[in-house]
Amino acid sequence: MRTNHAGRTPRNRADQAFLAITGAAGVALVLVILAIGAFLVVQAVPALRANTGSFLTTKVFLPEADKPVFGVAVLTFGTILTSLVAMILAVPVALGVALFVTQYAPRRIAGFCGGLVDLLAAVPSVVYGLWGLAYLNRHLQPFNASLHDNAGWFPLFGDTGGRYSKSILLASLVLAIMVLPIIAALSREVLLQVPSTLTEGALALGATRWESIRLAVLPPSRPGLVSAVMLGLGRALGETIAVALVLGTTPALTARILGPGGNTIAANIAAKFGEYAQAGRGALIATGLVLFVMTFVVNALARGIVVRSARKGFAS
Repeated sequence: MRTNHAGRTPRNRADQAFLAITGAAGVALVLVILAIGAFLVVQAVPALRANTGSFLTTKVFLPEADKPVFGVAVLTFGTILTSLVAMILAVPVALGVALFVTQYAPRRIAGFCGGLVDLLAAVPSVVYGLWGLAYLNRHLQPFNASLHDNAGWFPLFGDTGGRYSKSILLASLVLAIMVLPIIAALSREVLLQVPSTLTEGALALGATRWESIRLAVLPPSRPGLVSAVMLGLGRALGETIAVALVLGTTPALTARILGPGGNTIAANIAAKFGEYAQAGRGALIATGLVLFVMTFVVNALARGIVVRSARKGFAS
């Protein structure tokens, strides 16, 4: 192979160029994230200084009053509650779809089902919101009433004053449908990376199909599946338009998911940003900063879980 005067081959030069490009891309991404964080802090500080209440615990949001008083307590609680309910609904279905496509379905059916699920990710958020508001809301109200009548003793399904329109459950269900294709697609790719020899070996030893999945497929896939779920959670936390359409804006700190009440950070920003002046927009940006930190915490936890699972798998 030819070499130049410095003893470097063309392949080495190509590797070094690729390393430089990818390194520059990584540094640029970090700089963009830092710039976003700095922008949020700079824009939020004036509003936080003018705030007469506690930003973390105040339940009202009146940033344009004579004496501005606003807090992120209700918005943070609503964001976490709707996202958690959405994940409870979406994760079992998404993992079930991924397992069916990779472990049970014939190849032709698997390809069709996988493509159909992937198409759900291409639907715009506003379409999901309009569908939830115009169709799903009407059909979900009798279910909400029945659930309250039969399980009203449980705090989540408690008394809502007979109002079942634009409920937290409706917003969570729309979010669940939106994050399902993301979790299912990523989980499918993770499960496909497991060597088929592991499953075949388990079956040859007399294991049933489910036993082979539980013993040979799921353990090495655990880090990737956790990453898929956490990515879906990040999408649910930051979803804006769909939630703004189907969730009421009543500023109430409530865990009752069958009635209106509560709001999310992203939906509140989308609904109020055009109405507020500079002071109100600064308050909204301050809540956006909280959401920014929340997504970082979720990703850090996901990364920690993945690394820990990988180390356990390597040690075993």
